[in-house]
Amino acid sequence: MLVLFSLFEVLIVLLPILLSVAYVTVAERKAMGSMQRRLGPNKVGYLGTLQAFADALKLIVKETIIPAHANSVLFFLGPIITLIFALLGWAVIPFGPGLAISDYNLGLLYSIAISSLGVYGLLIAGWAANSKYAFVGSLRSAAQLVSYELVLSSAMLIVLFITGSLNMTTIIEYQQAVWFIIPLFPVFIIFFIGALAETNRAPFDLPEAESELVAGFMTEHSAVIFVFFFLAEYSNIILISTLTAILFLGGGAINGLVIGFKATAVVFLFIWVRASFPRIRYDQLLQVCWMVLLPLVFAIIILVPCIIYSFDLLPFNLI
Repeated sequence: MLVLFSLFEVLIVLLPILLSVAYVTVAERKAMGSMQRRLGPNKVGYLGTLQAFADALKLIVKETIIPAHANSVLFFLGPIITLIFALLGWAVIPFGPGLAISDYNLGLLYSIAISSLGVYGLLIAGWAANSKYAFVGSLRSAAQLVSYELVLSSAMLIVLFITGSLNMTTIIEYQQAVWFIIPLFPVFIIFFIGALAETNRAPFDLPEAESELVAGFMTEHSAVIFVFFFLAEYSNIILISTLTAILFLGGGAINGLVIGFKATAVVFLFIWVRASFPRIRYDQLLQVCWMVLLPLVFAIIILVPCIIYSFDLLPFNLI
């Protein structure tokens, strides 16, 4: 009975997330259409609201083609691993007081660990396809994810210094007086840039660069197994937007609806950036990380504890 209840909890969380992925794709196409003076999807359903389901049905009924020299088992396993780790990240997200699949005290550490494991799915899929385009795309993706994982985890470390806790609920409650985005605005910008690169979004979508790599690590994938990659990418976007809302836009009562509105605003920022900036070169991608963002975030890691310690010496505490 307990196992069935736990499974029911998981389904309550995952089904709305997978449904929201469908509508994020429609919202992205409509928003980018508006920004670029065009209509976007407007034929299937009222104002194009059912376009995502039409696209999903099209992919499901297509024939799955496996390259002759591909490793068939790993070819299917790569996208499945990517989707599983994208969905596992939701286990520690609080939707209300005590409303989380697991109100884990090391929730932030769990999120970092799970997000770093997603790269294995991309590497396996790119290698198993036995295609140079897919393999180069998977190597690009691995280098990019490993590089910007340092930026994300370092930005999270700064929030840890202030709150003294890795628990998501505690981090939200700690922002009752002021959201962390106000005193830590430079950290928020660095975190957001890292989030764009971590989710392979423009202007950092170089693993999928269609101009030179056709579609990167998913070049040879089609039909249903391509849907797994698609679901993983957009569920990662929603997850990291929710994490951004928790880390920098917390405060007030822990309400899933409020967190959802804040996460929606961050998702819109993802779309806005994609519509506004051109893709950068791969050497620029790595240079920005190792030569600009990491030294900045390390300097802030040293600065923030010094400021906290200095204010603790005062007769009143401002933090």
